[in-house]
Amino acid sequence: MNFNLSEEQKELQNSARKFAQNELIEIAEQIEKTDEPPSIAVRKKYAELGYLGININESYGGSGGTHLDAVIVLEEIAKVSIGVAFPIFESCFGPCLAIAHFGNEKLKNWLLPKICSGDLILAVSMSEPNAGSALTDLTTKGIIEDDMVVLNGTKRWCSGAGHSEAYVVYCRMSEEQGAKGIGAVVVEKGTPGFSFGKRDHHMGFRGIHSADMYFDNVKVPLENILVPAGGFGKLMDAFDLERCGNTTMSLAVAQSAFDYVLNYTQERKQFGKALIDFQATQIQIAEMKLKLDAARMLLYRAVANAEQGLPSIADSSIAKCFANETAREVTGKAIQLMGGYGYSKEFPIEQKMRDAWGWGIAGGAIDIQKINIASALVGRRFNQRS
Repeated sequence: MNFNLSEEQKELQNSARKFAQNELIEIAEQIEKTDEPPSIAVRKKYAELGYLGININESYGGSGGTHLDAVIVLEEIAKVSIGVAFPIFESCFGPCLAIAHFGNEKLKNWLLPKICSGDLILAVSMSEPNAGSALTDLTTKGIIEDDMVVLNGTKRWCSGAGHSEAYVVYCRMSEEQGAKGIGAVVVEKGTPGFSFGKRDHHMGFRGIHSADMYFDNVKVPLENILVPAGGFGKLMDAFDLERCGNTTMSLAVAQSAFDYVLNYTQERKQFGKALIDFQATQIQIAEMKLKLDAARMLLYRAVANAEQGLPSIADSSIAKCFANETAREVTGKAIQLMGGYGYSKEFPIEQKMRDAWGWGIAGGAIDIQKINIASALVGRRFNQRS
């Protein structure tokens, strides 16, 4: 078992880090101010560098790299800002992985090259007003009529709603209750009957839009079916890899906050000496480093074990849960070490804390991950319903 990156991976990491620090900081600051996503020009630049679809097969426009390659690049970009990194997140760990694993050739040839070229962002639409953690309670219906799927319903909490060009929509495609009736179809933005509500405004996640999505007799061809009724298990298998992307974003937020505060504590002086010279500071710094290294190892284990397919629900849930909690803890400690400066918008740590909190909600809340872990340990699913 080798815990070191290869020379090629180190080179990839260094090049992504230099690019992020040299070209993305001002763009990230603008995203934070305007709450608007990265421009098409930024997405095209990512495509030129091969950062979009790093782990997508070359025959579909990707770079043919590993999931670990994608993690390495995503972390370096997300250290600057999760908003500026979001197109890379979606192209490497979003629903495009479900397309790559389970989609028909029409969907693969239509969507994957456009994702990898920066022309299209594909978002996933899962949650509904009454189906969040209880996802199998969703009521949006996709009824097959002749050669079309007709969608009706409402979706909520879709990251990318409004500015993404296409959506993988989870829906009930048969009369069977629970997971057995659920499948998914791809819907393009602009399809008649498909509309968006007012944008949500989050405490963090600037540049990552969210809004209610309405489907009023929206018709898409049968070829847009990703998985039919009964395919919910496949969808969640692919979503386990998306959780690795969530883990990476959490880790990047925490690592960048740590890097900043480690430097700050060596420069800031109180009582005539640097903060780092106080034992209380040293203990806090050490505890932060311990959690960061552990989170990275759990993430690397999950993606390394998934290189021949998709990660296990246990590996992805353990990594996500630990990284989500680590991000919240590390950014909180960073603010405390900086005192009033940490709480000020003139410094970057308060933004890091706002962003850190969101990843423990997105992609399955922390407590849901713990239930997944327990389920994996005993080999059965738990029924949360009365």
